[in-house]
Amino acid sequence: MGTPPAEFMNGRDWNVDLIPKYLMANGQLVQLLIHTGVTRYLEFKSIEGSYVMKGGKVYKVPADGKEALTTSLMGIFEKRRFKKMLEFIQNFDEDDPKTWNITISNKPTCAKDVTMEQLYAAFGVDHNTIDVTGHAIALHRNDDYIKKNCLDGIKRIKLYFDSLSRYGKSPYLYPLYGLGELPQGFARLSAIYGGTYMLDKPCDEIVMEDGKVVGVRSGEEVAKCKMVICDPSYIPEKCNQVGKVVRAICILKHPVPNTNNSLSCQIIIPQNQVQRKSDIYVCCVSYTHQVAAKQFFLATVSATVETDNPELEIKPGLDLLGPIEQKFVSVDDLMEPTDDGICNQVFISKSYDATTHFETTCLDVLDIYRRATGGDFDFSQVKHTSLDDEQC
Repeated sequence: MGTPPAEFMNGRDWNVDLIPKYLMANGQLVQLLIHTGVTRYLEFKSIEGSYVMKGGKVYKVPADGKEALTTSLMGIFEKRRFKKMLEFIQNFDEDDPKTWNITISNKPTCAKDVTMEQLYAAFGVDHNTIDVTGHAIALHRNDDYIKKNCLDGIKRIKLYFDSLSRYGKSPYLYPLYGLGELPQGFARLSAIYGGTYMLDKPCDEIVMEDGKVVGVRSGEEVAKCKMVICDPSYIPEKCNQVGKVVRAICILKHPVPNTNNSLSCQIIIPQNQVQRKSDIYVCCVSYTHQVAAKQFFLATVSATVETDNPELEIKPGLDLLGPIEQKFVSVDDLMEPTDDGICNQVFISKSYDATTHFETTCLDVLDIYRRATGGDFDFSQVKHTSLDDEQC
């Protein structure tokens, strides 16, 4: 690789995540981390802005009804329709039938029985507002959700604004010193309970007997176990490739343009804005998160590969960054396990997708928990749902 240029300063100033992802402030992953107690070893900082691209320009995602009326993202009449839809969704309560009523084709209708397409139509919002709502707020990766029941979409939108209300600037959090602090925190927590971490230890074989896992071999040593949880790289023969993801990690000397000089941000480029089948994601963190040397920024552009020229696919995202000092592009396989692991007790996760948030990964973690334990995780066990409450 050679020696980095002197302008990048000391290597110890850099903590570069190869697959950066943000946490939703009120999301399930934060609740899981609080429940484990690992957050006592972590410190989070909010991301300064959430943005979306429309018509080649970057706009701030409205944070509330007031911003919905002042945003330049849409016209004056569309703003009011958007505001009314957000107010309905914010007031929607799955346990209160009084909040379910909407009017479709001049007929009172129960919102629990309609699709997202019908919900959008009920408020008369246009396709640009649908792009913003579905992709930059509900965080759907493509438009498949449009024809499905609206309950999931409503929950996603409520989660976005509930997370936004926690810390104000955006719904996203990121650990100081990067995501590497998560495994380090769990290593410290594991030591308290007598656990053992074997770092930089090759995994030569998953040892099976009578169709079930009994250990993991490294060289001549075998660590006995009753269960293995791993990612696809450990047992590729038990996984299928379902696609590829392209990522470009870029070093900048400036904030991402048109983000109000934000020291950190996320930009989502909805698929329809660039004639794709899935979204493009841009995330940026900086020296304020202790992941780069002073005055430097780390921006990552990612997308699911759809053509034979992956780097060209993320060009719309790269074009938003302005001058780039260094760029590192990688293309990785997206892998999924071929079985659920219940019979052999080997539970394999899915590969990290192109998103720059942990929502899809959290669903995979909860699915592994269900398969490994035989039951869903009970979120009522979580005594606190805020990092501030937990730290108190």
